[in-house]
Amino acid sequence: MKTLKRIAAGILSTALLLGMTSCATKQTEASADANVDSAAAFTTVESGKLIMATNAFFPPYEYYEGDKIVGIDVEIATAVADKLGLELVIEDVEFDSIIAGVQSGKYDIGCAGMTVTEDRLKSVNFSTPYATGIQSIIVAADSEITDIDTLVNGDYKVGVQSGTTGDIYMSAPVEEGGVGEERIERFAKGNDAVIALTTGKISAVVIDNEPAKAFVAANSGLKILETPYTVEDYAMAINKDNVALKDAINQALKELTDNGTIAAIVNKYIPAEG
Repeated sequence: MKTLKRIAAGILSTALLLGMTSCATKQTEASADANVDSAAAFTTVESGKLIMATNAFFPPYEYYEGDKIVGIDVEIATAVADKLGLELVIEDVEFDSIIAGVQSGKYDIGCAGMTVTEDRLKSVNFSTPYATGIQSIIVAADSEITDIDTLVNGDYKVGVQSGTTGDIYMSAPVEEGGVGEERIERFAKGNDAVIALTTGKISAVVIDNEPAKAFVAANSGLKILETPYTVEDYAMAINKDNVALKDAINQALKELTDNGTIAAIVNKYIPAEG
């Protein structure tokens, strides 16, 4: 387990403390210049940086604008990093490798429309939630699938992005609300699943509602079923051993919630209706 250290007075004491620090993980002190009021030190993978793993094909949470990754998660993580006196560094990876990367200490946080689940909690900790997502069902405009019961109780193939909660929920047995492993088609990216739907290879796609709306807008002949599949909260995945980093991130998220920053970021990408 990574241990928390304070900078002790004296060159000898400092050298001893640094010698105890893992060579794979550098120590980052809670900077006096940082906006978060915390006396505890926390570790990051690289000193002065907050390395965020994401999968940048999940609009509006993370996606490319030219060569730049933007979106809700990116702006919130940037605001958190600023609070901690750190520079945000984004690594675009396959979604189902994010949890393992955070668990192994390769990344500081996983931030990719990431839902807290019991299975994921076995491997990582999570911050307090900062956004709410809805898992929706995309079908062809003329599909005979009208609701979740029709989908689950039929014999339809369902596309999901590998490792997402849509994958987790849909791969469960029918009696638990899924369609079972034999009816699941997994794709590396949500857009790949949507393409398979447009070509008739699958009958439905289960994915977060906001990306679903973007995909339907970009592909004619598709629609989103009116009844959502499930509602869930999004949070940042953090290494279980780095409790001080989790506490610092939670404090930053609280301040950003209290001052309206997070609501402004979400509303920028998902304008309130009505």
